[in-house]
Amino acid sequence: MLLYLTLSLDRLMTNNSSLKPEQAKKLLKKHTDHKFVMKTKNSFSSKKLLKLSHAAGEYPYDEKMELIEYETEKHLLQTELLKVQSWVKETGQRIVCLFEGRDAAGKGGAIKRFMEHLNPRTAHVVALEKPNEREKGQWYFQRYISQLPTRGEMVFFDRSWYNRAGVERVMKFCTVDEYQEFIRQVFPFEQMLVNSGIILFKFWFSVTRQEQLRRFHSRKNDPLKHWKLSQVDVDSLDRWDDYTQARKDMFFHTHNPVTPWTVIRSDDKKRARINCMRYFLNNLDYPNKNKGIIKEHDLNIVGSVNKIYPHTTLKATGNDG
Repeated sequence: MLLYLTLSLDRLMTNNSSLKPEQAKKLLKKHTDHKFVMKTKNSFSSKKLLKLSHAAGEYPYDEKMELIEYETEKHLLQTELLKVQSWVKETGQRIVCLFEGRDAAGKGGAIKRFMEHLNPRTAHVVALEKPNEREKGQWYFQRYISQLPTRGEMVFFDRSWYNRAGVERVMKFCTVDEYQEFIRQVFPFEQMLVNSGIILFKFWFSVTRQEQLRRFHSRKNDPLKHWKLSQVDVDSLDRWDDYTQARKDMFFHTHNPVTPWTVIRSDDKKRARINCMRYFLNNLDYPNKNKGIIKEHDLNIVGSVNKIYPHTTLKATGNDG
């Protein structure tokens, strides 16, 4: 069946022919069946899947960012990140970036590119394991508070306190009362952070269901990526709609003018990383900023919750990530 789908796609894409949305959605339908995809030995290439997602109206581009363009842009943006780090250190700024999203949405890869040339003494990545017995008895935010930056530091959270609004809620690792208490406390908690002078970014990496499955498939079949596919990831495959609803509820309760969410479309990881960096740099007022290097972020890739997810309170449907 997979061979048939691949051949069908190849025939449709040859001679500059274009897929109609209904054709693309039909081809994607099988690829969003995780029981089928995870059992096959082969999977659609990321390039072919991106073409399908574009034809189906689920991603704005049908081609990936070229590697040479990506590497050139990344290098230039990383020189600007070093200027930011110098400014942070010299002026005693404190920056916190939260990287959230579904499993395999590209959060960790984006953080690696932010950190690639930064001095790790004053720029830290926080990726906490599940709480131990002592931490389970603490106030929920307590173990995250201990990871916050002091003067002159930047901290990048690879998942954050929003675990409670996503994984913990969907997988029932917390009670309903614990979730509701988190929703009541998270805005005043973040408001205190901002009022104390911390510069807070909240990034949500949005991936389509078919691309998430392709990445899970890659992790399953690549011995160097096995560690990335946890049992929680596998268990989440049956809960796409539950995670969608959890995300919508999270945005409804926690997206606000003081601590807004910024959504990054991440089916093309390279575009996501470059435009996340651009957004970050454009929203900081540091000296010697080279706007010719930074440029404006791509509005098709980076946007507000209301732009990317205009129906955040509706019941979950479709493949929105």
